[in-house]
This record gives sequence, C-alpha cells and structure tokens, in this order.
Amino acid sequence: MKLTSLFPFLAWFKLITKESVKADFFAGLTGAVIVLPQGVAFATIAGMPPEYGLYTAMITPIIAALFGSSFHLISGPTTAISIVVFSAISQYATPGSPEFISLALTLTCLAGVYQLAFGLARLGVLVNFVSHTVVIGFTAGAAVLIATSQLKHITGIPIESGSEFLHTWVALFSGIGHLNIFLLLIALVTLGVSIAVKKFMRKAPNLLVGLIVGSVLAVALSGMSEGIKFVGEIPAQLPPLSAPDLSLATIKSLAAQAFAVALLGLIEAVSISRAVATKSGQRINANQEFIGQGMSNLIGSFFSSYAGSGSFTRSGINYEAGAKTPLSAIFAAVALAGIILLVAPLAKYLPIAAMGGVILLVAYNLIDFHHIKHVLEFSKSESSILLTTFFATLFLELEFAIYLGVLLSLVLFLAKTSIPEIPALSIDSSDTSHRKFVTLDQKPLRECPQLKIIRIDRSVYFGSISRIQNRIAEISDKEGIRHILIIASGINMIDLAGAEALASEHDRLKKLNGGLYFVDMKPAVYETAAKSGFIKKIGSGNFFDEKSKAIAAIHRKLDPQKCSGCKAQIFRECQQLPAGAGLSKSASPRPKQQDGGREAASDVGIILPQPLAGQA
Repeated sequence: MKLTSLFPFLAWFKLITKESVKADFFAGLTGAVIVLPQGVAFATIAGMPPEYGLYTAMITPIIAALFGSSFHLISGPTTAISIVVFSAISQYATPGSPEFISLALTLTCLAGVYQLAFGLARLGVLVNFVSHTVVIGFTAGAAVLIATSQLKHITGIPIESGSEFLHTWVALFSGIGHLNIFLLLIALVTLGVSIAVKKFMRKAPNLLVGLIVGSVLAVALSGMSEGIKFVGEIPAQLPPLSAPDLSLATIKSLAAQAFAVALLGLIEAVSISRAVATKSGQRINANQEFIGQGMSNLIGSFFSSYAGSGSFTRSGINYEAGAKTPLSAIFAAVALAGIILLVAPLAKYLPIAAMGGVILLVAYNLIDFHHIKHVLEFSKSESSILLTTFFATLFLELEFAIYLGVLLSLVLFLAKTSIPEIPALSIDSSDTSHRKFVTLDQKPLRECPQLKIIRIDRSVYFGSISRIQNRIAEISDKEGIRHILIIASGINMIDLAGAEALASEHDRLKKLNGGLYFVDMKPAVYETAAKSGFIKKIGSGNFFDEKSKAIAAIHRKLDPQKCSGCKAQIFRECQQLPAGAGLSKSASPRPKQQDGGREAASDVGIILPQPLAGQA
C-alpha cells in the first residue's frame, strides 16, 4: 500500500512553493473573515452556543484538508447540517444546554464513523445515486425552516422553542400584538446593509459589516427597549477537549439521525468539491473525500466541534481568492483562531436580532430558484421528487425527508428504466446509394411481413423484462411474425433474469419455426451474456456483428412461398429472387448454416451483390 493512500496530504505537500504559500495564506485570511459571522450564525441554527460554530470552523477544515482529495474544498459548519443537528437533538434535550451539547458531539462522532466506514469500504460511488433534485428540495425546505426558526428573535413574539413549522406560524400570527419594532428594525437594517455591501462592495465581508452596523444600532437603541438581547461574551480560547457520550443507550437513540447527517454531509462535500473541480481541472476521489469528511467529524467531536461538511460559499471564495493547495484551509483555521483570541470579548455587543437578520439572508441564498424553476417547467418526475422532499422537510422529521427523497428518486429511476423504448425499424431505400435502418416513428416505411426488426434502448434486467416480453408477444401473436431481429446497440446490460426471459421467448418462437436474433451487441454485454450461458441457450448462430450478415442469414429461414408473393421486398435478397423462386426453394432442401450463422450471403436461387460495410 502506498504511503499516500494513508496520508494523502503527502501528495500535495510536494506541490507547495513559495508562490503557492503566499496565495494560500491570503486566500485563508479571506476565508477566516468570511467564516467568523457564519460560524456564530450556524451554531445558533444548530441550537449550540455560538463558540461551537467557531470551534467547528477551526478543527473540521484542517482534518478534511489533510485527509480529503479536493484542493479547494473548505469544510466546517453548514446551514443544512446545522438544521438537521437541531432537529435531531432538540427532541432529547433543551437547545444550548450541556446535555444538548453532549448529544450533538455524540451525533457528530457517529456520523464521522459512518462516513469513514463508507470511504474505507470504497462506497464513494453511492453518492451518484442520490438525485441532485433531492438535495435542491431538501435545501430549499431547510432554508424555509431556518428562516422560520429566527422569527421569534427578530419579532420578539414568544414562540416555544422547538415548535413545529405550522405551530410556529400559528403562534406568530396569534402573538402579533407582542411585536417588538426595535428588534425588527435591527434585523432589517442588518439584512439591508449585508445585501447592499454584497452588491456594491463585492470584496468586503458583507455579513461581518452587516453585523457591525446592526450591533451599533442595537447598542444605541438598548436604552429604549428592554427586549434587545445580546449573544454574550464568547470565550477567547482554542477548542477545548470534549468527550461525546458513547453509552450504548445514546448510540442506539442517535444512530438513525447520525446516518442522515452522514449521508447529507457526504452529498454536500462531494457535490461541492466536484463543482469547484470543474473550474480548477482537478480530479476528485469520492472515496478519499468520504474518508476526509469522516475523519474531520470523528476527530472534531473530541475537540468541541459539531457536525460539519463542505461549504459551497467558502469553497467558492477560496478558489476565487487564488488558493493553490489545501494549505489555504489550514491557514483559514489558524487565522480564525487568532481572530477569536482578539475579538471574542466583543461578541457581548452582538444582538441576537442582528444574527437573525444575517441568518435570513443565509437562508434565502440557500434556495436555488434557477434550478427549481427549471425542474418544475421541464420534468414531471423530477418535480414530484423536488416537491415531495421539500414538503417532507417542512412537515416531517428532517432525516426522514432525506430518506424519502432518495427512495422516491430511486423508485422513479427504476420505473423509468423498467419501460424501455422498443421502436420498430425498417430499411429506407429511397437513397439507393445509402440504404439505412430508420425507425418507423421517423418515417412510414414498408416492413417485411415475416421478419420484425426492433431496437431495445435500455438495459435488459428484472425490472424491464416484462415490458420486453410483452412487446415480443405482441409481435408474434398479433402481427403473426415469428422471426425477430433485435438491434442490441442500445443495451448496456443483461442480467440473469433478463437472459432467462429472452431465452424463454426464443424457445417459444423456435417452436413456431421462428426465433430471436441479435446484432450490434456491445462487446462487454456479449462477454457477460456468454459467461451467464445466455449465448449458448440462444445459439451462437443467432448473434451477428453486421446487419447485412444478419439479414442474409435470417432471410434463408423465411417461408419462400410468402417471399415469392411479397410486395414489400425491402431487402436486397428479396429483390434478387428470380421468377418461380418460391417453388424451387420449397422443393429443394435448405443448405446447412456454416460459421455460426455468419456464412456467405447466398442461397439456392438467390444471387446477392456485395453489400456496403454495415449496410443492410
């Protein structure tokens, strides 16, 4: 085993130069300023004390950078993970309490174990089976929940902590008389300044500027209203050691929620790292990314960090700031630690209402309006996945919403692949110099009354074989055609159930003096079919590399009397039939096939011109 497999950071250490260190340092410094208000805001969403968001932003990115694969991914606290942590733990403990913190660290530890196990088991490919629409729907629903959770902080209306979505809005409208106009003003000013700075001063840390303005306004108004509350002083210290509760009872109660956190975290991290990699040109190793995320959460849980994942905002800024290696993430964490030691006491002037205004902006930016509109306009199946996940996020347990969305996307995928397209084809001879197969949907053409040509456009497996069998039965029973040529270029896989069903259909047609024939089968599919015994069951003489050879071989098996009176005559073999060929062929024995059905394209009474390569 290579040493870089155990310690992947050794690979990018070799890329460090004086220029890259300088670029990574300034990119990291930018990231530290950005994550300062975000860390506090995300911890608030998760129901944790503000300093735990900053601890997570210090520890998680360092471990993920050392053991992940992306050069630009910045891990740490995120909105989606934070809302899942709050939802999972708030049913067992009061947010912000020591018990809540302990359970959150346990949840983080378990999620890290899941993620690490997935990575070591090389299950990175699993993230490809989670529809992006599920992530969009869940994120949009989480954004609405996040915004809803902040309403009590920006209005002053008393709402019971941990209330469900509908109960929160009912309590909001029923308690409108308790609205605190000063809190609302602080939140709106913070929100407005953050938006304005983002629009007119793109390089400035808009959230930080917004919080500073909101804090100044809150201090000025604090004498006019007793309802203005502040975050309180944040300890000016590095992340302390912590001990998650790993008792069997706690593990059993949090195992399901931890799996949801792990799954969501992996989806976020791999999706973001791949998105940034499309710009940087880097190749992402999903398995290594799983290991990096797992290690960051597992180790972080023992250093007062709650569950984190990749951040799209911070990762994008890191890349745009000119980061060259993962060293930028380490610089960001170290710079944040230095900033905390200097400015943490100032947090006592940070109003909770201003934090609410910042969180409203964060929640709004989470909703991908462009993709949501695109999905709703162009795909009914994807729309159902999107809406189901969105409403499940609002009204059901968050971890269940993720599972439901993933399950629905898989069910619809299986349903879609279980109904393969099976178009009928015939030969277009309008251009005599270039005869080609064309689907009858494209152009109405004459068909051979004895040989049906179809194409299967998807895999032949247990889910799709019923549709394929019904189509074959329709051709043989309703159209009375016993010889069926399947153009297999669109078949990507044939499983055992599919192979057995096709072999059964061939035997049925064979008893009716017909059969199934295959042409243009992909080499990999042919090899797998041969290993399963499918080729042997059908007979190697029924498989062809070229359409012209397939037509020539099958044409010899057709009823010569029907051929002599046929008006279609779409094949060259038909056009070369001499007068009285039907009588001569019926009176003479058929020659034996040679070379597995790939013999020369000639027969008694038939003289064929040499066809062009690949033509019928």
